[in-house]
Amino acid sequence: MDGNGRWAAERGMPREAGHRRGADAVRDTVRAARELGVSVLTLYAFSAQNWSRPSGEIAHLMALLRTFLIAERAELLSAGIRVVAIGDEARLPRLVRMPLSLLRQSTARNEGMTLCLALSYGGRESLVAAARALARAARDGRLRPDDITERDVDEALDTGDLPPVDLVIRTSGEQRLSNFLLWESAYAELYFTRVLWPDFGRVDLEDALASFAQRQRRFGG
Repeated sequence: MDGNGRWAAERGMPREAGHRRGADAVRDTVRAARELGVSVLTLYAFSAQNWSRPSGEIAHLMALLRTFLIAERAELLSAGIRVVAIGDEARLPRLVRMPLSLLRQSTARNEGMTLCLALSYGGRESLVAAARALARAARDGRLRPDDITERDVDEALDTGDLPPVDLVIRTSGEQRLSNFLLWESAYAELYFTRVLWPDFGRVDLEDALASFAQRQRRFGG
């Protein structure tokens, strides 16, 4: 979800204004995805690399995230949306961890759609964590190194209970994965749009899904 800062700069506004407008786009996109029949939607909300941003901006982003987790709880429950999270949650401030835990617990049995929030997340960091978990299993005699399969790696990742990624949408004209779900996106279709995230809405999501529907997926075959 890229382009909040540029959206604000183009309007002579502070970056925080772009982030606030980006939060509105999150709400609109989640609603649209649910209505359009998307089964799993993962939002790259805060990357492991985002911790290097100015402390004031980080504090504002964490406050926005807390507001979303609390304010959207009722609608997520009524819409039957299950909320999960991936990433290094230990780095998140307590003001985010508590409402996130509550939301995850209260929506755990929902089956309408899964909303996965990538928070303090990085694809490489996730792969390193999985490698460490597999190494510990081998050290403890629970797994033979020569027997490790792709499924073992899948299950060791944060996303172990989620399906492989079908479609990656990148906003604002950038054309790179930026350390996002690197293993899970091995055969994903990529869709790039110049629309800045704060302006992204239902029509833009429909355009992305229409493009996806026209792709021929061969999975290397």
